[in-house]
Amino acid sequence: MSSAKKVVLLGREDKQTAILYHSLRSEFPIAKVIVEKPESRLEFVKRRIKRLGWQKTLGQAAFRMLVMSWLRAIARGRVQEIIRDARLDPSPIPQSELTEVLSVNSDETIAVLQDVNPNVVVVSGTRIISASVLNSVKAVFVNMHAGITPSYRGVHGGYWALVQGDRDACGVTIHEVDTGVDTGRVLAQARIAPNESDNFATYGFLQIAVGLPLLKKAVRDACSGQLQPAVLPIRRSQLWTHPTLAEYICHRVKSGIK
Repeated sequence: MSSAKKVVLLGREDKQTAILYHSLRSEFPIAKVIVEKPESRLEFVKRRIKRLGWQKTLGQAAFRMLVMSWLRAIARGRVQEIIRDARLDPSPIPQSELTEVLSVNSDETIAVLQDVNPNVVVVSGTRIISASVLNSVKAVFVNMHAGITPSYRGVHGGYWALVQGDRDACGVTIHEVDTGVDTGRVLAQARIAPNESDNFATYGFLQIAVGLPLLKKAVRDACSGQLQPAVLPIRRSQLWTHPTLAEYICHRVKSGIK
């Protein structure tokens, strides 16, 4: 373990952040785990309606309420299989290790970061980080994105790649964080190959499993000052969001994408 360097984990209090925490702490000293409070459901819906409109927002809500719980239920065994095979640890982070902030972009977050003065900040599922936070310390901010950028920015990149018949771009990206939506410098990428047992609820676990070794290498390289961008083919850039109920049903019936 490289005790001379400090790593901060900045995320949400969820299973993905817990998996990252347990994996990273096996190799790096985690100086602080900062978690932002969840946005209120009302504010979330209002913001999404403003950006996407009523129809799409309601369609996305219908998908989450009517389909996601069912997909998670039938995928429970497959998720446990992925966790076991990849030796992931989704157990909750001890509460004593957590520092809760109102928002990733709050003055409180900046104060905590400046107090720790980390070398690397690993980001996990937060809202878009402001320039004031990114520039508040000299650390490298690194994120594991569930999609191949720049073609599948936003959310559920693996699912949308399958929908598009773009299986070569079904994967995960490790990138530096900037003020855009998954537009930072790409450090590494890896692909996943879902099988018949996989569905929307398992893709993320497959992506974490293949992405963790790349993330740890990026943190290691950042700590040693040897971080290098990946050499990638030129791809079109596109931002994706959550599927609506109608979209999911259409793609499942038409293409069999679960």
